[in-house]
Amino acid sequence: MRRVALALLGTLLLVPMAQAASPAGTWEIEMRDSRYKVELCGDSGTALCGTLIWLGNGADSPENLPYLNTLMIDHAAQTAPNEWRGTLHLYGQSAGGTITQVSDNQITLKGCLLGIFCKTYQLYRYNP
Repeated sequence: MRRVALALLGTLLLVPMAQAASPAGTWEIEMRDSRYKVELCGDSGTALCGTLIWLGNGADSPENLPYLNTLMIDHAAQTAPNEWRGTLHLYGQSAGGTITQVSDNQITLKGCLLGIFCKTYQLYRYNP
């Protein structure tokens, strides 16, 4: 029995531990009309910030341009591995939101106004 336990322990030590993917990078919303620079921020470097850095494909309208280079995800606090909660700023509206990194290349963003009116967006890692 002891040999089996030692063999199992040895096998576990040889298997690399899965590392959580970093949310840092450039992300494009599912409609492909806006891109965001996402980075870890805050004093401890575990909060999440996201800045609108590009508008196109019709979203680059006069009413949207004032939001270019502004925070969309505003210092969201990490609540679990690959999950953050905080304030989202979406085109002049602020809402409570949850940001979940579901894979290396996908983030789900859910924002709710008054806890009732909710909208979910998918963002995909942008690699030009």
